[in-house]
Amino acid sequence: MDKLQQARAEIGRIDEEMAELFTRRMAAVRQVAEYKQEHGLPILDAAREKELLEKNALRVEDDGLRPFYALYLNHTMAVSREYQRQLMEGMRVAYSGTEGAFAHIAAGRIFPSAARVGFSGFAAAYGAVEAGDCDCAVLPLENSTAGEVGQVTDLMFDGSLFVNGVYELPVQHDLVALPDTRMDDIESVISHPQALEQCAPYLHKKGWTQVPYANTAMAAKQVAEAGSRRIAAIASEETASLYGLKVLEPHINKGDRNTTRFGVFCRTVYNGLGGRMGDHFILLFTTRNQAGALAQAIDIIGRYGFNMRTLRSRPRQDLMWEYYFYAEAEGDVGSEQGKRMLNELAGCCDTVRVAGSFQAHRSLTEALK
Repeated sequence: MDKLQQARAEIGRIDEEMAELFTRRMAAVRQVAEYKQEHGLPILDAAREKELLEKNALRVEDDGLRPFYALYLNHTMAVSREYQRQLMEGMRVAYSGTEGAFAHIAAGRIFPSAARVGFSGFAAAYGAVEAGDCDCAVLPLENSTAGEVGQVTDLMFDGSLFVNGVYELPVQHDLVALPDTRMDDIESVISHPQALEQCAPYLHKKGWTQVPYANTAMAAKQVAEAGSRRIAAIASEETASLYGLKVLEPHINKGDRNTTRFGVFCRTVYNGLGGRMGDHFILLFTTRNQAGALAQAIDIIGRYGFNMRTLRSRPRQDLMWEYYFYAEAEGDVGSEQGKRMLNELAGCCDTVRVAGSFQAHRSLTEALK
């Protein structure tokens, strides 16, 4: 047997071993996909892949081979993602609104291969996950200009779901109309009241009549169905495309920092690698009706090294003139420090509930593919 035949025989034996290892690897990938579907996590975790690539590439000591091994790892990860995507195609994601609404867009960017199921309100979408009809729900937590979404916060306090991810979607309002519409044709503009308010300087300058509508997606749909060049809508480019409209002028909202944070709500609690939870968490609690109770709770959170970034109060729906508190803080609430902090909080609060644990916010400027 010459050198070529020997080399080919060796490659054949290695390929046989690699086929067995590949099968074992993809079985583990299937478990990862099942976990991600159960916990409402996206397929791509770019930070995790970058960490693995950098660590695993160092296993090849040959400087000349290391770049090729990195290329091999990249391809392997891409194959794993595609397999996960195929396995997760049956995932059902609830959102509030109609096709083209910002929640619909956010859900599609987080879970591009999942079926998006629209509901008439936040409670209906939330309830669909609690009942097991959907795997998770993508609901807005707050807007950078309009503030918190109180209805969703109340659902978090009264409900059983857990926030496993938080994503930021920049809100860009475009002027959309029928394909043959010109600026001179427009007499009125319809959209959600918040969208009209956020685009007020532009609209006042144009002098058009402003007509409030249920939401931006329904406004775009109304323009398409009306078939009149005299009306336009304020909506997103994706919504315009969905209803066969064109963007007459993009980004007409008054600021560049209008962003909505969306939470992914699931029935199960997220525990990351090694059981470590996310680097941010959401805490809901009620304090006792005594002087200094709230200050004591805040002191406990800080004393254990957790940096509290948000603190808001909300009226309770079940007790008149009683309030609960919503807090977001940095740190792993599942750590020993976190457990001790929660135990001490239980001593000065009537109720304490960790309602979410997630990694640092990710932008949905582009699809998470």
